[in-house]
Amino acid sequence: MKFNYNTLDPRTRIVIIEDNEPIKEGYALILNSNANYSVVNTYTKAERAIRNINKDNPEIVFMDLNLPGMDGITAISEIMKLKPSVKVIVITVHEETEMVFDALCAGAIGYITKSANPTELLEAVDQVLQDGAPMSTRIANMVVKSFQKNYNTPLSKRETEVLSMLASGATYQTISEGLEIGLETVKTHVKNIYAKLQVRNKTDALKLAKKERLI
Repeated sequence: MKFNYNTLDPRTRIVIIEDNEPIKEGYALILNSNANYSVVNTYTKAERAIRNINKDNPEIVFMDLNLPGMDGITAISEIMKLKPSVKVIVITVHEETEMVFDALCAGAIGYITKSANPTELLEAVDQVLQDGAPMSTRIANMVVKSFQKNYNTPLSKRETEVLSMLASGATYQTISEGLEIGLETVKTHVKNIYAKLQVRNKTDALKLAKKERLI
């Protein structure tokens, strides 16, 4: 299949990452049948797609979750780091799964099932371009709940701020500068966080905080 690499082309640029060849090629044909869309590349492995993400410069990426090598959820996170503006649509067999929810939390905007017909596929792209999010009500509710903080927290406001910054990858020094507090004060807050959450390290603290929606 010949792909369009002209960056001046006004059509919406789309990349498909799917290891099932018939599905991948079928999606490409359907999407290219719309005069407003251009499938600039297709891949069976996420690693290669990520290497070419700047060259392909997609606006939308269709992403299978069960891929050989790097899995789809990890790939979504990597793509979002490189091109935060990209809108990722998950391709999934079963929509009502925790994996789909995890993909949305990783940065995907919505999903379609592999059984979607051509009309549903094109409508999903239209919806995303209009700032919509194609997904079921059940999955949407799961996402909403995941972002609702648990205000019945044992942590103080400052401790919550420190833990949130740790979750974003900040160092003690960065936290100290960002919150305008001393480095030793940061260490004391972290020690208190571990004690209140009854954990021994940052990894366990962040896992618990995510589970209990403390940040």
